[in-house]
Amino acid sequence: MSELGQGRVLALLLALGLFGAQAQAQGMRGGARGGPTEVGVMTVKTEAVPYEVTLPGRAVAFEQTDIRPRVDGLIKSIDYRAGHKVATGDPLFHIDDDTYQASLSAAEAEQASAQANVEAAQAQVDRYKKLESTSVSISDLETAEVTLAKAKASLLTAKADLQTAQLNLDRTVIRSPIDGIPDVATVSVGSLVTSNQADALTTVTRLDPIYVDVSESAARIMKVRQRIRQGTLKPGSQIKASVQLETGEQYDGTGTLISPGATVSATTGSVDFRFQFDNPNRMILPGQFLRVTLTLGETQAILVPQGATSRGGDGALTAFVATDGKAHQVVLTSAGTYKNAWIVTDGIQSGDALILDGLKDLRDDADIKTVPVTINDQGVVEDVKPQADAAAGGGQAASAAKPQKSE
Repeated sequence: MSELGQGRVLALLLALGLFGAQAQAQGMRGGARGGPTEVGVMTVKTEAVPYEVTLPGRAVAFEQTDIRPRVDGLIKSIDYRAGHKVATGDPLFHIDDDTYQASLSAAEAEQASAQANVEAAQAQVDRYKKLESTSVSISDLETAEVTLAKAKASLLTAKADLQTAQLNLDRTVIRSPIDGIPDVATVSVGSLVTSNQADALTTVTRLDPIYVDVSESAARIMKVRQRIRQGTLKPGSQIKASVQLETGEQYDGTGTLISPGATVSATTGSVDFRFQFDNPNRMILPGQFLRVTLTLGETQAILVPQGATSRGGDGALTAFVATDGKAHQVVLTSAGTYKNAWIVTDGIQSGDALILDGLKDLRDDADIKTVPVTINDQGVVEDVKPQADAAAGGGQAASAAKPQKSE
């Protein structure tokens, strides 16, 4: 063989050796030809697992009100900035008030006149009563008393007219009835508005706190109640709610159940629930669609990482366990998911060696060689370090990664 040929062979052997070492360092599983398949296993255990349900939800304003005028007139000024917070009682619009000022002055004069008439009529009655036994007839006294009564009635009418005039004048300043964020005005300065018109001048919305409405089927609710009666689900003191935003980001804060839902919809067969969330930074806006995860309680179960399972042709959830040097396929019964693991209530037992790695082309009853592994918070399978061998199989299934809630 020429020197060039020998060099190529040597380079090829070195490359193969390097690849083999790299593959071994990366923990590639698989058996030598004709030998047992090397698999990574982790001992599972039964533990208390939060029982969660993920549902679609929609944000609803805590308070929202349309602003309409209660008197007629021309818009004199717009006194707010759209999108900036206003407090209860803050002025939003001013309607030209010249006419209402004049009406108030006229009403004040009318009341003063009515008051004077009452005083004059009262004086007449008092004088007639003093002269009743001498020169004043009973008929004259009665007439004077009727005049006094009419004067008092006119005074009451004048007071009511004055109150109405004052109210109308006050209503030329349109104020916010709630704390919130006003929208852009639908009118401009100089626009003619009428009392109680159909079109709102603007809308004020309170965003903190905010409601989130969710619906759950009555059938699933009955199943949850059945699990509680059977003792397989321990309900919490209250339902906890968390929200995932449309961006996939987890919202910082938990919700409080406001309305538990008392009826089943005749059209959808579902029950509506309402939760309240603090929303100081306005991260959630009315109308926004969200993913809501409800924590209903705890259940005793085994967490099986989803990466260790597969679906059979019939849709059954399956996994492999290691027993006496053999791989055995088992059918799992799942009660939902937690983080990125299945909540398994049947099909696998505490203390079983679950096969996490080396699953490719693995068959039932195959010969295997087990290596202890663990799974990190990102769901990546790793070999157990030598100093941790004593803890291998200590039940790492519960550490099945960061939250990835599913329905």
